[in-house]
Amino acid sequence: MTHTRRAFLSLAAKASALAILGAPLAGLLPRPASAAKTVPGSLYGFLRPEGQLTLTAAAVPGLLPATGAQMLAYTAVQGGKTWHNPILVLQKGQEFRTRLVNGLAEPTIIHWHGVDADWRQAGHPSYAVDPGQAYDYAFPVTNRAGTYWYHPHPHGLTARQSYLGLASFFLVRDAEEVSLSRELDLTLGVTDLPIVLQDKRFDAHGGLVYAPSQDELLMGYLGTEVLANGARQPTLKASTRLYRLRLLNGCTARIFNLAFLRQGRKTPFLLIGNDGGLLDAAHPLDEVFLAPGERVELLLDLRGLKPGEELTLANAAFDPMHNESMAGMAGMEGMAHDGGHGAAHGAVSTAAPLDEGAAYPILRILVERKERYERIVPGRLSTLPAPPVSATPGAPRRFELALDRHANRWTIIRTATEELGAPLFFSLLIITFSFLPVFALEAAREQAVALPDVEVQRAEGAAQPVRVAQPDGRPAGAGTPLRGPGPPRHAHQYAPGQHGLKKAKVELDRKVLADL
Repeated sequence: MTHTRRAFLSLAAKASALAILGAPLAGLLPRPASAAKTVPGSLYGFLRPEGQLTLTAAAVPGLLPATGAQMLAYTAVQGGKTWHNPILVLQKGQEFRTRLVNGLAEPTIIHWHGVDADWRQAGHPSYAVDPGQAYDYAFPVTNRAGTYWYHPHPHGLTARQSYLGLASFFLVRDAEEVSLSRELDLTLGVTDLPIVLQDKRFDAHGGLVYAPSQDELLMGYLGTEVLANGARQPTLKASTRLYRLRLLNGCTARIFNLAFLRQGRKTPFLLIGNDGGLLDAAHPLDEVFLAPGERVELLLDLRGLKPGEELTLANAAFDPMHNESMAGMAGMEGMAHDGGHGAAHGAVSTAAPLDEGAAYPILRILVERKERYERIVPGRLSTLPAPPVSATPGAPRRFELALDRHANRWTIIRTATEELGAPLFFSLLIITFSFLPVFALEAAREQAVALPDVEVQRAEGAAQPVRVAQPDGRPAGAGTPLRGPGPPRHAHQYAPGQHGLKKAKVELDRKVLADL
């Protein structure tokens, strides 16, 4: 086998994949014929900004691949081509300049999630612009190579606007990223695939429905089905080689326990990146939890399959521990609707939400072609910066996460037995979505925050650790980072069961509190 023949086979495989739809992310966007005829431009296509870019947030009829319905999207035009929700691809060190134009009927602003930027450039809700107005961004890209994303961030409207479509990827590349892609022969849109997972509810006409009850605003609005890049259980037509999947949980509340199934059995994969970018080495897993706003980068090896065989990306069953503090309150579900949030077409979905902990398929991977592929995953993927070390760590302090039903909010409560005396109450800072019943902590100096285990006080009084997948597959140990060695800007703490926590105890050291 000569190098020329190998290169030819690689190019032939890429051309075959692109020919499936003649669009980026081949095989993942099966559009209805009506949508293909009426909507110009590419949905989730790759865009490398050249100079000043304009992103217009507006409703686009016929754009949603699943039903051909209207959805909100960021639209960009460059070089005579049109993109909807473009996947922005940038180089580390590049100057990024864009203008947001608000084509909605309500205020909006863009947050560059996970991207290092001055707070005036990061989409703070106080900078939301009214309909017809614009906001200019300009900042250097300083992040490590990684999978970041962008979404709306107006106060009280973040969840609704994101749910109705405004979200996409912000990919950063650097020398380590380019080296890995060359070594493994990975090409964006062909063998390196960003996939956003979102759950939706639909009306009788296939329109998106966002009409949370008051209780759902607190506990989370779950959809009736899960879409991948806007499509219902799409098929990725693949060959016998390595694929890189960049998975984003773009849901407003749903947590996934993702696994690849082959005839019902879990197939191992490699975790190579998370919210903080490329890890230093690949870590074998057979499932991974993914909470709203989180990203993981995976390597999936299909060399053990034959043409005609398939895998399924699925949610593996788990116990979400919902509503454990709400005994006797089941009747509250769905008792009221917030007219200010409404539905996309003025209709209400009557279908029951898809059970968060149920087992269900998301994406089908069909092996169509045999390919000679002999690449080996390198032992080291990147060099990570040294983690920050506190000079005066101090003694740990204890907090409790609790649901205040009277105020209809989640609180972090400082226990009264601590040295400062009276309890301290904190309203939860929800970075990604305004109503998520999970909490997030962001270090003020853009440092990774190592959080110890969280314990859940279950309704029957028996405490058990929250299950959090580690890069090496081990359960989280006390004092260890909950998402591996990557240095994420947003040091989120998420875990299954935070939709219905009765009580959680979190140990935070003084250094973390000083940085908040």
